[in-house]
Amino acid sequence: MDTVSATRSADLPRQCTFDASDWNILAACWHPVALSRELTGSAPLGVTLLDAPLVLYRSAGSIVVADDLCPHRGVPLSMGKCKVDTLACAYHGFEFGSHGQCVHIPAHPDSAIPKKLNLRTYPAVERYGLIWTCLRPAGHEPAIADMPHWDDAAYQQITCPWIDIAGFAGRQVEGFIDVAHFAFVHTATFADPENAVVPSYVPKMRSYGFEAEYRSSVANYPHEIENTAPEGFEWLRHFRVHVPFTATLEIHFPNDERLVIMNAASPVSARMTRMFAPICRNFDTNGDVEAVYEFNRRVFEEDRALVEAQKPENLPLDPALEAHVMADRSSIAYRRALRNMGLSHFFTA
Repeated sequence: MDTVSATRSADLPRQCTFDASDWNILAACWHPVALSRELTGSAPLGVTLLDAPLVLYRSAGSIVVADDLCPHRGVPLSMGKCKVDTLACAYHGFEFGSHGQCVHIPAHPDSAIPKKLNLRTYPAVERYGLIWTCLRPAGHEPAIADMPHWDDAAYQQITCPWIDIAGFAGRQVEGFIDVAHFAFVHTATFADPENAVVPSYVPKMRSYGFEAEYRSSVANYPHEIENTAPEGFEWLRHFRVHVPFTATLEIHFPNDERLVIMNAASPVSARMTRMFAPICRNFDTNGDVEAVYEFNRRVFEEDRALVEAQKPENLPLDPALEAHVMADRSSIAYRRALRNMGLSHFFTA
């Protein structure tokens, strides 16, 4: 192993579930790790991204994302408590402020503080009601997926509670963009079990991944709501997939109504995914968000059962490893886009 490879391997999280080369590629991407509303300022928040334990806290009007480990004696800082603009370790009370800098040692309040006590921090961006970070930032503008209409004043913005899925993020995203499973998986929520035909569609590769427009007669109304679409109405579902693990679905309803769903799959590990789902819509804009939360949860729970049961648990990027049909064009495009990132032909875990 050369010096660079040895250094990168040594820098991986403990008990890393990803292949080292895949981890380094994914660590250079931006991923959501929490809802903005979860970080109230009264307590730190512990999360995990790519097997790396992180702590989040607010200081001096900004969000700090750091390794969840006190550099003094190795206690998780998520066990600590927030004070005014600082996070205090639960073990010895060391306090950390903005940029992860150690600003107070209670046992030696007048002594100089060694730089070694400062936390290793990561960038933080708030977007779509989520907190995003990157473990290996390249120093340029963060490449976070665009969400159509989120900033449009005519749209209501809703950030649903996250859902944990005991499966790989790539499998979860592939399920979100799969148009052939509606009639078999989502029959309790919106789909028609008698309408399983997938009309032809063609994905278009983009620099960020790909997009696909899929037209069909499958309605998107919850079963408990009357389908008021005109007879013969053609539903347009516009998918935009931003590799590695974010996709948006813009659904065109009758009367120029739009619903946009972002599926942002955060890879906790190669075996666990925290799925975030910001939503915006230009209809029923004063509607009950709790009802939106519940319907969204039901839909993704239907998907979760399948994702958690899939074998292999990881996503085969070599097209020869699984069978494919014409309806799988989005899946094939997704796997191609992941391969183009340099990810291995078979994720290992």
